[in-house]
Amino acid sequence: MKRTIRLIKNRSDIGAGTRGSDMGIDAIEVAAINMGSDYFNNFPHLDVETHNETIYNKDRNSFAKRIEHVLEQCTRVAKAVEQTLGNNDFPLVLSGDHSSALGTISGIKTAYPDQNLGVIWIDAHADLHSPYTSPSGNIHGMPLAAALANDNLKAQVNEVSSETQLLWDKLKTIGTDQQKLKPEHLIYFGVRDTESAEDDQIQDLGIKNYKVEEVRFRGIDTCIAEALKRLSDCQLIYISFDVDSMDCDLISNGTGTPVAKGFDQYEVIAMLKQIMAAQKVVCFEVVEVNPLLDNKGNKMAETAFEVLEQITPDLV
Repeated sequence: MKRTIRLIKNRSDIGAGTRGSDMGIDAIEVAAINMGSDYFNNFPHLDVETHNETIYNKDRNSFAKRIEHVLEQCTRVAKAVEQTLGNNDFPLVLSGDHSSALGTISGIKTAYPDQNLGVIWIDAHADLHSPYTSPSGNIHGMPLAAALANDNLKAQVNEVSSETQLLWDKLKTIGTDQQKLKPEHLIYFGVRDTESAEDDQIQDLGIKNYKVEEVRFRGIDTCIAEALKRLSDCQLIYISFDVDSMDCDLISNGTGTPVAKGFDQYEVIAMLKQIMAAQKVVCFEVVEVNPLLDNKGNKMAETAFEVLEQITPDLV
């Protein structure tokens, strides 16, 4: 039975260090309107309640900023994703900062607890920090550590309070107590801005990172085919697309942590279409559009919408 796409709009930026990604969804919708598209009238949608006002609160957890509210936000996202999948609909998630991905992964695993989930993470960053290793304390750099249930304590540099430890353990168990993701089922595309603690984790856990130069040298078809083979024992695939995977010099600085020497939108579209063709993708998410930082008008949102519009027919 053909599924219906359901848009899940999560306008939250409390996991980021820079404000503004909460406006990313609206910026994408404005881009669609300006391009004469009625895209956002074509699908039912759900607006996830947010806690963006908590940025004004005094933070008690400096190594995991606003963690209690990120926990609540990810729980809301997880429930929205689980409900959507339970209705046999396809969750197309549009989020602010990337901490949301933990909620998305948790929702998928709650809906399908007995199936292996593969995650394809298209991003400039590894997002493998924990409160014990994070140099910033921003939780948008931690969702995969939580999904992997791996604190990387051998690289610990932060003395974390008991309150933060408790909340972090709750983050790791949203929806289900089981480990949500195995290292061999995580594949990066475009990761190029990491810290040493993350580099060690990638090496120790054997996580494959298809860097931009490898994808261009070996070819998109070859790299995606190889990645899908790596995920051959996964019944489900979730794709998380952070717009900072794209080259900020080619596109714009309209994202929280722009990084040069990334993909262009045509490479991203080609990769996504080939992944979708495997017919295992159960959820797609777009994150980290920040119009407040865009140095070219609304260029990042326009480019994100270009990607979204091109790949949507392949989703279901």
